[in-house]
This record gives sequence, structure tokens and C-alpha cells, in this order.
Amino acid sequence: MAFRLLSSDLKDGEFLKSDHILSAAYGFGCLGGNRSPALSWENPPAGTESFTLTMYDPDAPTGSGFWHWLVCNLPADCRALPAGIGMGGKLPAGAIETRTDFGKPGYGGPCPPEGDHPHRYLFALHAVKGKVQVTADTPAAQIGFQLHFMTIGRATLMGLFKR
Repeated sequence: MAFRLLSSDLKDGEFLKSDHILSAAYGFGCLGGNRSPALSWENPPAGTESFTLTMYDPDAPTGSGFWHWLVCNLPADCRALPAGIGMGGKLPAGAIETRTDFGKPGYGGPCPPEGDHPHRYLFALHAVKGKVQVTADTPAAQIGFQLHFMTIGRATLMGLFKR
């Protein structure tokens, strides 16, 4: 069976619900609940020692995309994250959220520029050999560099949003 990332809040390729969109508190003009979606996964590859979850918008008008959420070093026996955990919820032992392009750790929901085309929000779960070396302030590019060499499997889920 294939390594799969699933969600009871989101079907692959569908639009994210307002509960998962960035809140007004961030100052970008969106009025969502900023609640991370429930995620679960199955059939990780043999040899998985940890997982790293990323949420990335490749369509952001930055020249380099936009990192919305990074959770590193989820234990190998972890198979789910409940909805809302990215808002300061208790992560499994050993896991750590790292800095996003909002400048701090934690989930930051979608909020593309008004009138822009629908943006893709890529949730990627990396099955990792070992653990990535991170602190809460490690930039996403450095995590991505490590994942390039340590990932033994990858499962994805894509959500869309337009305003």
C-alpha cells in the first residue's frame, strides 16, 4: 500500500474551509479561524524514524513561495494530528514547530492577495531517516535542505484558496 496523507477536513484538490484560513489577527486582510486541519497518515515506508510536516504555498507572489507551517521530528509511531494543534496545541513528545514565513512557529492559514488566482497549499508529510536538526527559529529553507537528504518517503495533500 502507498504512503498516504489524509484529512477529515480537506479532500485533495478542494478549497479549504474558512475555519482553516488566516485570521484577522495577522493583519493580511483575511477573516478565517486560522485552525490547522486534522491530518492523518498511513503506510509509512519501512525505516521511518520520524516525520516532518510542511505546508507551503508555491503560488505566493514572493519569488520563493511561502511557508505556512512546519512541524519537525514527529515520532515514528505518530499517525495523526488533530484539528487546531497548530494553534499552540500539545504536540507529541519530541516534535517541534519551527519558524514560518510569518516569522514565528505555528500554523498560519492561507491568505493570498485579493483577486489573485487560486493558490495551492501543499501539505507534505516526509518520512525521515533520523531526525532533522532544528530549533524553533530554524528557517524553512534549512529544513528543506536537510529533508532533501533524509526523506525516504513523501505523502502530499493539496488544498486551494482564493479571495
